[in-house]
Amino acid sequence: MNLPNYVKIVEVGPRDGLQNEKVMVPTDVKVALINQLTDAGFVNIEAASFVSPKWVPQMADGADVMARIQRRPGTLYSVLTPNMKGFEGAVAAGADEVVIFGAASEAFSQRNINCSIAESIARFAPVAAAAKEKGIRLRGSISCALGCPYQGEVPVSAVVDVVRRMRELGCDEIDIADTIGVGTPGKVQDVMRAASAEFAMDRLSGHFHDTYGQALSNILASLEVGISIFHASVAGLGGCPYAKGATGNVATEDVLYMLHGLGIHTGIDLEAVVHTGDYISQAIGRANSSRVGRALLTKWAAASEAAPACA
Repeated sequence: MNLPNYVKIVEVGPRDGLQNEKVMVPTDVKVALINQLTDAGFVNIEAASFVSPKWVPQMADGADVMARIQRRPGTLYSVLTPNMKGFEGAVAAGADEVVIFGAASEAFSQRNINCSIAESIARFAPVAAAAKEKGIRLRGSISCALGCPYQGEVPVSAVVDVVRRMRELGCDEIDIADTIGVGTPGKVQDVMRAASAEFAMDRLSGHFHDTYGQALSNILASLEVGISIFHASVAGLGGCPYAKGATGNVATEDVLYMLHGLGIHTGIDLEAVVHTGDYISQAIGRANSSRVGRALLTKWAAASEAAPACA
């Protein structure tokens, strides 16, 4: 296999991972989580979301979180910004990157944000223009690129159309997201190849949920066609309210274990991420969804118990 030597991991746990938690996560916990992820070596962390607290109450403390985290030079701290009000908040908070989001499914767009795909992209135009004017990095995310909970199959041509629209807005990076985790390797490769005809392959990223246990397979399939940016969530934090039984984003620990096993450099300390996954799981009283995380924690605990006591 001709695989990349380096892969960039975008850690989305603090935003995409926590936003669906029903019990409010304390700001102190969010700040500690991001600081630990920074120390582990991530170069891009999705830290907050500047959306209406009415719709996403879990993200209402975004400005406070951004003000309190310990930033490391060279790490991008990204925030979700659906409109100009959100963008202004992101600028005030010192965001390094703003993220706009659309869907490849008309049914999902109508049900989720009550407008067509074309209308949703038009709404983002002022945000994109303002980001470019201020020199802030702009990322576009395309949900339901591999399947939709309402319409089912999503044509590859529909994904390509949104990629083209986001390219025209000036996006620096575009995420191909399997929001409900139904994608399989062959379809993923078809979508990635088609998307790369409209946007540079090295600026496309894969965002895979593990609902059907296909996320790692889909990442490997993406690697094989040249994708070298992937999103992951520590301890597998997250879920999708549109797919019953959805297990959330692929766990960062599992992705790192696979990539490092393939000899691919990430610059991230797997052991540190495992401990971070344990921290956040305990802090919010949630089961750790990372298989690698659970396995290594068990292994380390057993080794510690077996070690002879000091005289």
